[in-house]
Amino acid sequence: YYTSIPGSCNFETQDHEWTTVCGLTQDPSDDFDWHISNSVVTEQTGPDTDHTPGKGKNFLYVNSSAEKEGNRARIITTKLFPASLGVCRVRFWFWMFASRQTGVLKV
Repeated sequence: YYTSIPGSCNFETQDHEWTTVCGLTQDPSDDFDWHISNSVVTEQTGPDTDHTPGKGKNFLYVNSSAEKEGNRARIITTKLFPASLGVCRVRFWFWMFASRQTGVLKV
């Protein structure tokens, strides 16, 4: 759900609602998409837990195993963030499965 902090989202929402609730959208010009899931669904392709306080367990993921080198999965913010004086921060947690095909995560 979305909190009072602009841009803050923990993905504890229904499958296809995360883009609206979190103010994000799939980039229509990229090569493949991000999905919402939990550790039960993704088994070995995701972390055991997420960082949501309480019983939260959803996170975003991409399965790049069937993608070609150079393919991109991109999400874009749909909400403008208010200007601030020294208070703007980007904070997120990530987990990447290490293999020779692992790409790069850019923010």
